[in-house]
Amino acid sequence: MTIRKFIEHAGYYFNLMPDKEEEQAIIAQITEGVSFRGANLWVLIFAIFIASLGLNVNSTAVIIGAMLISPLMGPIVGMGLAVGTNNLDLLKRAGKNFGVATLISVLTATVYFLLTPLSEARSELLARTSPTLYDVLIAFCGGAAGIIALCTRGKGNVIPGVAIATALMPPLCTAGYGLATGHLLYFLEAFYLFFINTVFIALATYCGVRLMHFQKYEYQLNGRAVRGRRILMSIVILTMLPATYMTIRIVQQSIFDNNVRKFVKTELTQRGTQIISSDVDKDSLKLRVVAVGREISNLTQTEAQRRMNEYGLGDYTLRIIQGTQSDSVLALSHQISSLTTSQETEHRQLLQLSAENVLLNQQLNEYKRYEALAAEIRPELASLFPQISKFALQRVVEVNRDSTDTHQYVTAIIESDKKKSFSEEEIKKLHNWLLARIKTDSLIVIKREVR
Repeated sequence: MTIRKFIEHAGYYFNLMPDKEEEQAIIAQITEGVSFRGANLWVLIFAIFIASLGLNVNSTAVIIGAMLISPLMGPIVGMGLAVGTNNLDLLKRAGKNFGVATLISVLTATVYFLLTPLSEARSELLARTSPTLYDVLIAFCGGAAGIIALCTRGKGNVIPGVAIATALMPPLCTAGYGLATGHLLYFLEAFYLFFINTVFIALATYCGVRLMHFQKYEYQLNGRAVRGRRILMSIVILTMLPATYMTIRIVQQSIFDNNVRKFVKTELTQRGTQIISSDVDKDSLKLRVVAVGREISNLTQTEAQRRMNEYGLGDYTLRIIQGTQSDSVLALSHQISSLTTSQETEHRQLLQLSAENVLLNQQLNEYKRYEALAAEIRPELASLFPQISKFALQRVVEVNRDSTDTHQYVTAIIESDKKKSFSEEEIKKLHNWLLARIKTDSLIVIKREVR
């Protein structure tokens, strides 16, 4: 089969024109959805309230419900159709209504988050503050599916799916949360994500309209239409640049973390040794590894340090912290195996040693838990309290000097950037957030001064 025949054969399956609806009916339907007044406006307000509630209580199902009833897609698709057909009157109407809808959406979300007693930023909110290139692809593909469904017969359930995939509502609600709580960074990042969705849904609509050969308005506006398309392409390119940069950073961090895990597993894992954690300090360029059990020899450490360059870690210094708690566990096991006293005494000692062994394991697990928990909440902490440069969690046992009473609590040690102040009110807010986040009854926040 020649290339030409293959293309013709493929064209038969991918051709959209046989399924295309009557053009004027499509334009009338999209134009009708552009308007925001009366019922459409009230539906939008209620959808924003529902999405804000879903974000506030961290309910994915509620957020999806809000996206399904939201009419925000109308003016965005209208702008794409207007650019694709040179219809400047429709572009003005769609742009005006889009601006009104956006403003009302942000104000509604702001009012909600000013009134709600739940002010904590949950994961569903935080997820809308880190736009990447993947959001660009989702918006473009979703917009393409939407315009094809609108312009062809047998739409099925594509439009609701597009509303869910492109997720226009949650970023607007998160922007309102940012305004209500004074987090300007939240507002900017969430609104940027909404802008990405808007631009690339409109771009996908424009491409779909041109692909299906919609008739253009050919009157004395050709020059302005060409200029409008150039402006659209400039906006598209400028919108992609920050998202591309963020995506590159995320991919680089993922590759780096994978290299660290591979290095620790390949170079430091040995029989009788358990690697508890590995932590990278990028300020001091150190890779800290905590190990328990059989000690890692100096020769192994030197060889591992020499091979760090093969894992992209050549700039880092390896520091291995040998766990002393593992020695206690091994000593207990040795004592248990070497007991030769009477059966009754042996039984009591075994029970006692087993209890001590369990206690040591619990202490070891507690150590690992707070280290893992600190690593887990670092991304959330960076969004909520960007002035914090260093953060650590540890369990502390306090012994009274005049009695044998002890008290246990969790200590959070923070260090802020020199140029950014950290008020007592913010420390109190951090304290309350950490209490809820790590689920502990006793917590002390210690602010370490930068020298």
